[in-house]
Amino acid sequence: MSDLILSNEPLIRMGFFLGILLAMAIWEMAAPRRRREIPRLLRWSSNLGVVVIDTLLVRLTFPIVAVGLAVVAEQRGWGLFNILDAPAWIAFVVSVLALDLAIYLQHVMFHAVPALWRLHRMHHADLEFDVTTGLRFHPVEILLSMGIKLAVVAALGPPAVAVLVFEVLLNATAMFNHSNIAIPRAIDRVLRMIVVTPDMHRVHHSIHPSETNSNFGFNLPGGIGCSAPTGRSLARGTRR
Repeated sequence: MSDLILSNEPLIRMGFFLGILLAMAIWEMAAPRRRREIPRLLRWSSNLGVVVIDTLLVRLTFPIVAVGLAVVAEQRGWGLFNILDAPAWIAFVVSVLALDLAIYLQHVMFHAVPALWRLHRMHHADLEFDVTTGLRFHPVEILLSMGIKLAVVAALGPPAVAVLVFEVLLNATAMFNHSNIAIPRAIDRVLRMIVVTPDMHRVHHSIHPSETNSNFGFNLPGGIGCSAPTGRSLARGTRR
């Protein structure tokens, strides 16, 4: 089963990407959280154009990406889980969590280091907050992020399927928690126990630095750097 999944990795990733993008777009049109001020065609053509550039640069810059490196690491015995005789399910769970922690720490670093913030603020400079905001990242940031993921994969030796699942989850949750969708508060309170919701992450896009430098998670909610949306965050919106 894992060989079948890995052999179809590009199709799986593309299928989830397009499916979730379409689902969030329909949800945004049916139940928006905030009124749209900028024509969707103008913003979407720009933000999705950035995605195309980012993808091409990664493929041209790196001879191998995270899932492929995990396969090579397994074949050559690189990394912790290819040395230890750990049960497959433990290796899978720990690998997904470790990769999520690495991206969380990367996100904190891109806020804390001025030179990296100059790259990351392209994401925060989006004038509205919707599903495509979760895809809008500076090409250099995407290259640095891939380098970090490759380093983690080489050191950890995770199962290739775990890396693929993490990549799909990261992309899916980034689109979900940036979406301009209205979720009833009662449901949101339950959801935020297991995943970062749009109202949780919107705090991170506040115009106030104290709120911008919080809520760094994409996948998993946690006590570190996570807070509830404040009135000023929801009223005044995203960082300009």
